[in-house]
Amino acid sequence: MHLATVWRQIIHKQKTDYPMTTSLLPFASAQKISAPKQMFYSVLFNSAIALFVTYGLSNGEGLQTNWVFSMLIGVSIGALINGMRRLIWKDAKPNRLGFLMVCCIAAPLGFYFGYSLGMLIYGFPLEKLFRHLAGGEHKLVIMSIIISLFFGILFLSQTALSERKLKAEQEKAQLADIQKQAMQAKLQLLQAQIEPHMLFNTLANLQGLIALDTERAQYMLEQLIHYLRASLSSSRAEKTTLKQEFALMHAYLELLAIRMGKRLTYQLDLPAELEASEVAPMLLQPLVENAIKHGVEPKMEGGHIHVSAAMRDGILQLQVADTGLGLPDDYDDSRPPHPQTQHDVQHEHVGNANVRDRLLALYGTGATLTLSRNQPQGTLALLNIPYSS
Repeated sequence: MHLATVWRQIIHKQKTDYPMTTSLLPFASAQKISAPKQMFYSVLFNSAIALFVTYGLSNGEGLQTNWVFSMLIGVSIGALINGMRRLIWKDAKPNRLGFLMVCCIAAPLGFYFGYSLGMLIYGFPLEKLFRHLAGGEHKLVIMSIIISLFFGILFLSQTALSERKLKAEQEKAQLADIQKQAMQAKLQLLQAQIEPHMLFNTLANLQGLIALDTERAQYMLEQLIHYLRASLSSSRAEKTTLKQEFALMHAYLELLAIRMGKRLTYQLDLPAELEASEVAPMLLQPLVENAIKHGVEPKMEGGHIHVSAAMRDGILQLQVADTGLGLPDDYDDSRPPHPQTQHDVQHEHVGNANVRDRLLALYGTGATLTLSRNQPQGTLALLNIPYSS
């Protein structure tokens, strides 16, 4: 295999998007350091080299002369490394071996170029450069190669670290998107669980009402249309307003009131200043459905449902209170139901758990759902949601 082919394979082994930089210190771009800071670090590092050459190696030149030579050599090496990197990889990321080879090549070339430029500035004959090299100045060339390799490795390490951070952020964003999609799927599943039961009961009632009370059947059909339209709109949105949520509850409760007759009364209280407040959709309906199914409907004389909203100390409180059968004496919402009562309260637990999962995903640990005994009878479900307008 030809040497040129091997070289092309080395330098083009790895391709990815990579930002261009004008830094004299190649590692600075990996840390996204601003141009003034890059220049400051370059001057600081080159000054440290000048101090080392003057007082550590004692080359016989003064600090000022060594500082000028150090700056010229450092700038030349940095410019060559960055120039070769742009020429070879353009906007792509350099691979490790290829970039280290570039550092090894750029270091002696930059040293000779910067050293020669310094000789010209100070009026020294270029023959002196070769005398210096013959007299041991080649140690500085070796040192420049070692330093360039050090910064090359540092650059690659910092680049890898930045890539890992970027990958972690991307994975975090993807996870958040997956969780969001999962919440949307749960919402649609919840709606699918609620609607068929309610829809079939409503249609069965409509069938009976059409023959007995046409006007009432017409009103029930209108409410069903309102409910389905509002429900469909909520299921497709990430957020809904309290006005829309309460409109959905009105249509839902009105349908049930037609079916249950005098056994169900209800009241909706939404302050005008909270109508535009945004919340996640379908938070209230599982609680209202539980209140009907497990509280009011099994009770012989029925009961009353009161849905309300209030804002207290930056906490949005949504409350569903009923005067139904109430909670069992041994009810504990924090643990699964006892096998003997599981059939009666399993759906209630699933609905509450679903609401709590959505609250945690959407609002964090500050949002809560609590169930307590209503006075004088029934159940009180309270949603507390941290809210900022």
